[in-house]
Amino acid sequence: MPSSRTSAALTGLALAVLVAGCADPAADRVSLISAPQPLTSAPLPSLTMVPSPPSPMVSSGPVRHPFPMATSLAEPMATGAPLTATGPPRFFVSARTPLTHFPGRSKTAVFTPVPPAVHNAKTGAFIANIPLPPGVESSWHLVAAARDNRTFAVAGWTEPKKPRICFFLVRLGEDGRPGKPVAITQTDPDDLTFVYDLALSADGTRLAYSTPLIGGGAKISVLDVATGRRRDWKTMAHSMVTGLSWAPDGRSLACVLDGRAIALLDLARLGADPESAAPRIIKNTTGVMLIESVAHTPDGSALIYAFGHVVERVPVAGGPARTLARPELPPGASLSLRFSVDGTGEHLLYVHDWRAYRIGLTDGAATSVPITVDQRPGEGDPPRAAW
Repeated sequence: MPSSRTSAALTGLALAVLVAGCADPAADRVSLISAPQPLTSAPLPSLTMVPSPPSPMVSSGPVRHPFPMATSLAEPMATGAPLTATGPPRFFVSARTPLTHFPGRSKTAVFTPVPPAVHNAKTGAFIANIPLPPGVESSWHLVAAARDNRTFAVAGWTEPKKPRICFFLVRLGEDGRPGKPVAITQTDPDDLTFVYDLALSADGTRLAYSTPLIGGGAKISVLDVATGRRRDWKTMAHSMVTGLSWAPDGRSLACVLDGRAIALLDLARLGADPESAAPRIIKNTTGVMLIESVAHTPDGSALIYAFGHVVERVPVAGGPARTLARPELPPGASLSLRFSVDGTGEHLLYVHDWRAYRIGLTDGAATSVPITVDQRPGEGDPPRAAW
């Protein structure tokens, strides 16, 4: 588990990102020192951050949105031919936040960028670092996979003095080696200072992401990865939207509202009239357990989720849930399970304490392997992963 100082520093990093997005552009509230981006085979430089006063996400004043809702993407649905699932996953991609340490007795945190990495799905062994696009200093701990186990969307952390989050695509070769990253350049401005979740469509043409809205509420954005055009949907009734999952036909998007409700957003309606696009609730939950992740089955007829540490599936049309697995998690595991399901719908992946846990959704069998990296192994918070 991370130390209290490290946890506080990572919290400060997230707040610094938020402050950078909300501050007066003329004010230099965050000071970071960075060397030029090195080759991916060399260690990445450290960044020194002078902490800034936190900026609350919820305000007692009127709701303020830095940018208007984007409507440049006329067709948010992703109706191209789905990428082909190629059997059990051979690889997974991990991404983590910059590392944090305090030199000597300093109260100023030093952040060391780290790259995303590709791993062998069976052993967890390191295969290669994923190169970062120009201007991106480090990975951020968000990654999403298409169903072919070769195409991935990764979040990056950029602009040291005014940090923000950006997205890029990478495709793996048959040996797992990553190709050149392709930055996704948006045509509409957005407040990408904090992102809850990412999801890549089955055909690989659309990226969905969710963000909080300053002053209250949350937003889902659908982004065309080729053109950078975007269509937004907002809710003022929910402050957190996670667990994004594309339906295989690309016509709807599943999500989790405030960790309590699984819902489905009709993208055809979002394209026609964003104001009337209300999500349909599939399942409500109560109690202390929260739902963090959701995944469609390959035929799109059901949704896979974890209520606490119990993995279940519920029909999209509604109805009783069915238990798929009850994994025994190690001591200290989070009460909510953040996971990735592969394109076959038969294998679930989650990470705890630098180990990757693989659960078979047909037989409930569970195995785990250590996650190895070549830069700063075992340091900082464990990565998040997708396959």
